[in-house]
Amino acid sequence: MDKSKRRVVIAGNWKMNMGPAETPVYAATLAGMYAGVKKDAAVDVAVCVPFISVTAAAAALEGSGIKLGAQNVHWENKGAFTGEVSPSMLRQAGAEYAIIGHSERRQYFGETDAGVNRRALAALAGGLKVIICVGEREDERDAGITDELVAMQLKLALRGVAEAQLSGVVIAYEPVWAIGTGRTATAEEAGRVCGVIRRTAASLYGKAAAEGLTIQYGGSMNAANAAELLAQRDVDGGLIGGASLKAEDFMAIVRAAMR
Repeated sequence: MDKSKRRVVIAGNWKMNMGPAETPVYAATLAGMYAGVKKDAAVDVAVCVPFISVTAAAAALEGSGIKLGAQNVHWENKGAFTGEVSPSMLRQAGAEYAIIGHSERRQYFGETDAGVNRRALAALAGGLKVIICVGEREDERDAGITDELVAMQLKLALRGVAEAQLSGVVIAYEPVWAIGTGRTATAEEAGRVCGVIRRTAASLYGKAAAEGLTIQYGGSMNAANAAELLAQRDVDGGLIGGASLKAEDFMAIVRAAMR
């Protein structure tokens, strides 16, 4: 498969960190550092911030080239859904991306595969790009069902998503056992599972469409292991958690992607 046909996406997931007071300072720091990075037109850089910080981040990042995302999105554009945020609201606030189905949403807040699908369809229809997360828990990995589980999650998440919409879809392989633990899948294992994801996408949309699909690795990618992970044939970027909260570490990953 030809990696040159795919965009690389490096996206920081700030999780529940940095509110409207801290966000402008940190986002401006990132923007200043990014200005000094030798750019590659095939690489997109984004930060996905808490809902309450989207507007502040949009202002601080304006003109920087760093794209902005949120960490979730609802499946309706308006209505009696207290506490939720719609695709149109995020677009109005300046977001371009939304993370959907992160393992923490699944584990702590009851997110289901059906909910992931509804959110993805609504976000795409509303003009957002989506980063759809899939991945196995440690017990599922130990049971030897990683490939089947990841394939099932992908198929359910993409139900009703047309091939023409895939340009707005990024898939993040996030082995749950590696998120926030400091543990990381070997580069070879990360690349292998990302290959499973691409073959599953090919079964749904055909080989040509699958070759154009961006697949990130999201299990504790950091400045030390980014280059090795990004060198894998089917790894096209990273969804960065803890390392995205340290500007120098995040930019080291960005520089690795730009090479």
